Amino acid sequence: MRIEVVYALADAQDIAFVELPEGAVARQAVAASGMLARHGLAAAQLRLGIFGKKVSPESPLHDGDRVEILRPLAMDPNEARRRRARRTRV
Repeated sequence: MRIEVVYALADAQDIAFVELPEGAVARQAVAASGMLARHGLAAAQLRLGIFGKKVSPESPLHDGDRVEILRPLAMDPNEARRRRARRTRV
C-alpha cells in the first residue's frame, strides 16, 4: 500500500510517501516516514488523523490514505475569539 504521511508546521509541511504491507496501521506509517526523529516527536503522545478525521494509532490503513500528525492548538479557539472581540471594542 502507498500511504502519505503529513506533519504540518506553522510555516511549512513535511510530506512523506511510504510503502507498507496490507494490514498496516497508522502508527506504523508514521514510524516508517521518519518524522518522529526529524521533528523530535514522542510516539506515545501522537494524535493522528486520516483525511482530517481523528483516529487512533492502531487504525487500519487502506491504499492511498493520508495520515496526518496533529499538533496541539496554539490557543484555545474560544480564547482567540474573545481576544479578537476585545481588540475591536477598543
